[in-house]
Amino acid sequence: MKLVMAVIQDKDSNRLTDALGKSKYQSTKLATTGGFLKEGNTTLIIGCEDEQVNDVLQIIKENCSQREQMVAPISPMGGNADSYIPRPVKVEVGGATVFVLPIESFFQF
Repeated sequence: MKLVMAVIQDKDSNRLTDALGKSKYQSTKLATTGGFLKEGNTTLIIGCEDEQVNDVLQIIKENCSQREQMVAPISPMGGNADSYIPRPVKVEVGGATVFVLPIESFFQF
């Protein structure tokens, strides 16, 4: 058994949970915050059998698109002024960061 943890953008969460549900995969949705852009993310926790991992990864890949986004300057207050960005810049956001972990045992009460 495996535990799949997928960190995705909030914009992709409904589409992905719907696609997982249609394929009979259950997930737990957690609200999380990204470190770089300081924006909301969603972390999905999905338990599945070893042979289902590739199917789950394909569903994630098909439903979490990458896109460019303009990011406003971040104030240097409280931080290093050397890393201050004086004007908006385009960054690539979206997609998914996925961790697949082995599960030693599983209990459902």
